[in-house]
Amino acid sequence: MYMWILLAIGLVALWAIMTYNGLITLKNRTDEAWSDIDVQLKRRYDLIPNLVETVKGYATHEQGTFEKVIQARNAAMGAQGMADKAVAENQLSQTLKSIFALAEAYPELKANQNFLQLQQDLTDTEDKIQASRRFYNGNVRDFNTKLQVFPTNMIGNMLGFKAREFFEIAEAEKAAPQVKF
Repeated sequence: MYMWILLAIGLVALWAIMTYNGLITLKNRTDEAWSDIDVQLKRRYDLIPNLVETVKGYATHEQGTFEKVIQARNAAMGAQGMADKAVAENQLSQTLKSIFALAEAYPELKANQNFLQLQQDLTDTEDKIQASRRFYNGNVRDFNTKLQVFPTNMIGNMLGFKAREFFEIAEAEKAAPQVKF
């Protein structure tokens, strides 16, 4: 009789340990995925001043645009929390579009090799941010799902695991662009 009770206790303990380890694994994967986003955001932050300086040489009277980009960069770098970070990053993406729009008005800028390389680097970085965001959100989905399903939710709640926020894009970026002929 005692043997069955000990076996049952042992199985419950084994299940609790495996559940805890699974939650820790998913938490660490989510943290790693956020770190991937952070690395790409840092790369973008480093590219922006060079881009602004290159464009300044050609479009000196566009000071307001440059200031908006630098302000958006600083806001994104200082944003705390997932929701604030997402809003700041989306604002930065919008202001960067205004820099690239300037290239249309300045053909000599559009032909500048330094500008073209920075533009390519930034585009590559944006693609990597998007891929990192998808990877992060996939890990958040898996972690949150694990925290919400029975019986894992009991262990997760007892041990203080909290659901993570998704890193969302702005509603304006979700809409399909309009093409007019």
